[in-house]
Amino acid sequence: MSYKLRPYQQEAVERTVVHFRKTNDPAVIVLPTGAGKSLVIAELARIAKQKILVLAHVKELVEQNSQKYKSFGLEASIFSAGLKEKSLTHQVTFASVQSLSRNLDKLNEHYSLLIIDECHRVNGDKKSQYGKVISALQSYNPHLKVLGLTATPYRLGMGWIYHHHYHGFVKGTTESPFKRCIFELPLRYMIKNNYLTPPNEVDAAINHYDFSSLETNAFGQYTADDMNALLKSNERATQAILKQVIAYSEQRKGVMVFAATVMHAQEILSYLPTAQSALITGDTPNIERDKIISAFKSKTLKYLVNVSVLTTGFDAPHVDFIAILRPTESVSLYQQIVGRGLRLSESKTDCLVIDYAGNGFNLFHPEVGDKKGDSDNEPVQVLCPGCGFANIFWGKTDSSGKVVEHFGRRCQGLLEDDEGSKEQCDYRFRFKECEECGAQNDIAARKCHDCGVIMADPDDKLRNALNLKDALVLRCSGLTVTQLKDELIKVTYFDEDGTSCDEVYNLASKDGQFIFNKQFGKRLAHGQKPTDFKAAEQVIKAQLDLVPPDFVIARKSKKYGWKVADKLFDYKGSFRKANQLSR
Repeated sequence: MSYKLRPYQQEAVERTVVHFRKTNDPAVIVLPTGAGKSLVIAELARIAKQKILVLAHVKELVEQNSQKYKSFGLEASIFSAGLKEKSLTHQVTFASVQSLSRNLDKLNEHYSLLIIDECHRVNGDKKSQYGKVISALQSYNPHLKVLGLTATPYRLGMGWIYHHHYHGFVKGTTESPFKRCIFELPLRYMIKNNYLTPPNEVDAAINHYDFSSLETNAFGQYTADDMNALLKSNERATQAILKQVIAYSEQRKGVMVFAATVMHAQEILSYLPTAQSALITGDTPNIERDKIISAFKSKTLKYLVNVSVLTTGFDAPHVDFIAILRPTESVSLYQQIVGRGLRLSESKTDCLVIDYAGNGFNLFHPEVGDKKGDSDNEPVQVLCPGCGFANIFWGKTDSSGKVVEHFGRRCQGLLEDDEGSKEQCDYRFRFKECEECGAQNDIAARKCHDCGVIMADPDDKLRNALNLKDALVLRCSGLTVTQLKDELIKVTYFDEDGTSCDEVYNLASKDGQFIFNKQFGKRLAHGQKPTDFKAAEQVIKAQLDLVPPDFVIARKSKKYGWKVADKLFDYKGSFRKANQLSR
């Protein structure tokens, strides 16, 4: 049996060949769920001249990829305890990372290429299962080429899995496990060209769960205990939601329900038709799990409830209803969940998607890579004043769609010099300035990247000021500028309760201009290009674009009253800023 690659699949293969002819840098290909990664893997395996290994993290993926390859009359080995085969005989081997990492002594020959499916699970740790396999292969071939494939190149807790993108921007760091993303296909392209089923996203006309009242960790995740407590008080909401799910599913063939916790999933299951429903969790025994999945794929079961186990590596094309009853911490996770229902299937015209958890993610928005923050944040495009690159950050827009605020830190543009060397643009929208050398650093930096000096901790500054009787700490919520006379201007800072203090700048002197521009001219609202203010009138006209500090520390002066001693811009720490909820 022969096969013909779709144009984008062929391009992915060609880009891989070109990349590895130039370098051994680990590379990643990003293809949406249902784009046919197994065909790309099959073609790369077919054209390989030496032994290659294809890794996956679950036996279902090992089986899918190997079956696809073998269906074209090609021979391959399988090394997976779950599939009851452990062979490395043929030129191409499909293996589970768990089985192979426990049998490293078997990897005692030269492999030219390692392909990792669902590679967002790779974290770069040499002691991990993937790390051990890669090290074992490199001991026989130091020039091993590593290719990853995934639909979501962003991992919660780690960030982006690659550093450079072929479109010319930076996402991860030099520590990211993959050096370059060499090909990426947007989900919108797949749907527009009829390669995937269109999603029909419906806003349920009943109460949603409100997880926003819960505390999250640095990655936007909630604890199971907190979620269970909230869901326990919303049992009526769960019952109403499931009643609607059942009503909507009358004309649907396969329904996947994503629950927040095991307790929540068990409650959900109790409201579904017993004979047509089943639950899979991380503790479900493999034999029982296989039976449930088989029954669901054969349509003996209609409803499949799961808790964080079927977001990747699960293929049931007939699924045409996705009910999301859990919070999703990122666009990537939301796309993974919805992707379970977007595969093409006979007589399937769309996939109904209902988000009962109020996640608020747009399926077609790009992954931003930072915690979302406020629920009304959305991805916004911000041009870099330095290089012109169009960054995507979390931000807010007005009714006309104009960006009114964004939370980006550094430009993600990738600049190339005459010799072909690439570096990230050094423009920073938010920064912490080194008091020793004046270099701009990331707002969370503790050590200056330029001179190496340890920078003062802003929390220590605030803590020390709060312990002083003659100090005022202002949670600044805004500022105003008033022209006094000639080139003298007064900047007044005020907090959420109306308390204020001010300071005066003399823009007639070079020193006055330097100090003002160092603090305000370098950081203007909406990512505008820094301005070198030289006149009071110029500042007055632009005062709405001046970014106020987050905190102002003033000391008591017998002669002048409160005198500003320090200002903290772009603050990131444990103290509450103005207009933020207490935490």
